[in-house]
Amino acid sequence: MLNETKLTKKQLVVIEDLFAGELDEQKILEKHKVARRLYDKWLADENFTEEFERRLKLAHRQSELIIARYATVAAAKLVQLTESENQETARKACLDIINYLRPGATTTSVSEEKPEGERLPELPPELAGRLLAALASTQGRENNSA
Repeated sequence: MLNETKLTKKQLVVIEDLFAGELDEQKILEKHKVARRLYDKWLADENFTEEFERRLKLAHRQSELIIARYATVAAAKLVQLTESENQETARKACLDIINYLRPGATTTSVSEEKPEGERLPELPPELAGRLLAALASTQGRENNSA
């Protein structure tokens, strides 16, 4: 278990700055006058890496919460984009909807992988029909131009 007291104040401040997102790694090291060699030693230290990983998990969890809050808005926008007059936009929106929540898709959290046998949610028939029609018309145009 992490014992945060084993980290120096300088190590904690560097970690804070790394996750503040205002400067890149090298600029943070320069700001705190930490040599690259010393930083590499910190990265090999179990206490430092445990704290770093803890902060990293926290940042990922916070970003997943933000994305989850806007998932319904994004899904509604994707459905709207399937009716776009720009055929490429409509085609891409259709593909995004079809691939949404597929096993291995990047929309699922790393920490919660889906079981292999889990089925995808079914699309409403109207939406499935529109998606297939849009894909078919796009493929027809691609075949004619080839």
